Amino acid sequence: MISVWHYLAVAAVLFALGLIGFLTRRNLITMFLSAELMLQGVVLNLLAFSRFHANLSGQAFALFVVTVAACEAGIAMALFIVLYRRNKSLDASVWQSNREAGVPSSVDADALPTVAAEGADDPKLQPAGAKPQEPARV
Repeated sequence: MISVWHYLAVAAVLFALGLIGFLTRRNLITMFLSAELMLQGVVLNLLAFSRFHANLSGQAFALFVVTVAACEAGIAMALFIVLYRRNKSLDASVWQSNREAGVPSSVDADALPTVAAEGADDPKLQPAGAKPQEPARV
C-alpha cells in the first residue's frame, strides 16, 4: 500500500532537484524549467493531501496551479525570445544592466570560459543550392 509519505517523499525530491537546478544554473530556460519542477513538487503535495483527506479541494487547487503554470510557460517563452533577440544570450548574468537604479549588481565567483575564435583554415561549406566549382583541367 502506498501511503501519503511516499507521495511526500517524491514531491520533496522533485522540489529539491528543482531548487538545486534553479540555484546552480545560469541559463534562463534551465532556471525556468527548474522552477516548473519545484511547482510540480508542490502540486504532488496538494494531490497527496487531497487523497489522504478524501476530498477534492486539493485536486481542484492542483488543477488551478497547473493551469497557471501553463499560462506562465507561454509568457516566459515569449519573454525569452525577446531577451534573446536583444542581447543574443540567455545567460542570467548578462542581464545585470536591467536592475533598478541603486541596486548593486551581483558578481559571480567563477567566470565563464571564453570560446576561441574561428580559425582562417576552417573548411567552408557551399551555400545551399550553389553548385560547387569544378577544378581546372590541364
